[in-house]
Amino acid sequence: MADSKSKLAAEAQSLDHIAAGIARCRGCRLWERATQAVGGEGSPKSRIIFVGEQPGDQEDLAGKPFVGPAGRVLDEALEEAGVDRRDVYVTNAVKHFSWEPRGKRRMHKTPAQQEIAACQDWLAAEIRLIAPDLIVALGATAVRALLGPGVRVLVNRGKFLPSDWGVKVLVTVHPSSILRVPPEDRDQAFDAFVKDLAKIQRAFT
Repeated sequence: MADSKSKLAAEAQSLDHIAAGIARCRGCRLWERATQAVGGEGSPKSRIIFVGEQPGDQEDLAGKPFVGPAGRVLDEALEEAGVDRRDVYVTNAVKHFSWEPRGKRRMHKTPAQQEIAACQDWLAAEIRLIAPDLIVALGATAVRALLGPGVRVLVNRGKFLPSDWGVKVLVTVHPSSILRVPPEDRDQAFDAFVKDLAKIQRAFT
C-alpha cells in the first residue's frame, strides 16, 4: 500500500490527481473516522504554499482547508499583512482530521509522527507540482513535516530557513494558537502573527 501510494503521488500530474489520490489513501487509520480527506486549495501557479497541521472539525465537514475559526484568523492576518489569499495555495501536513470524542464534540488531537509520515508523499507532490518560491510553515506539525523534528517553532519563529524542498521555509505559529491565548492577550498574539506574515514580501523583493 505504501509503495503504491508513493508511486501515485510521484506520478501525479495535476492537483486534481493528488486530490483523488488523497481521497483513496489508506496510509494510516485516520481515514476511518474522518468524514473525508481534505486536500489543498489554490492556484497551481501560486508562488507561496502555506502548510498547516491538519483539517479541523469544520474543514473535515466542508472538505476544504482553513474554513473554520483558524482559517478566519489566517484570512484576517493575510489581509493585514498585504497578502492576497487568492494568490496562495493552502494545505495541511496531514490530510484527515485527527480527533477524539469529548461528549458530543469532536476535539482536535495532535497527529502522530506515523500519520505525518503517511501524508508526506502527498505534501511532496503538491510542492513538486506548484514549485513555489516560498513555503510558510504554520505551527509545529507543519515544521516537523517540512524541516524535521529538530526545528522548534518558538526558536525559529519569523525566520526563513533553508530546506530540502529547494525553497526557503518561513516558520510561524498556527493561527489556531491565537484563539487559545487569553482574550486580553489575543490582540498582541495576532499582531505578532501578522508581523511574521508581513515578512513574506521580503522574499519577493
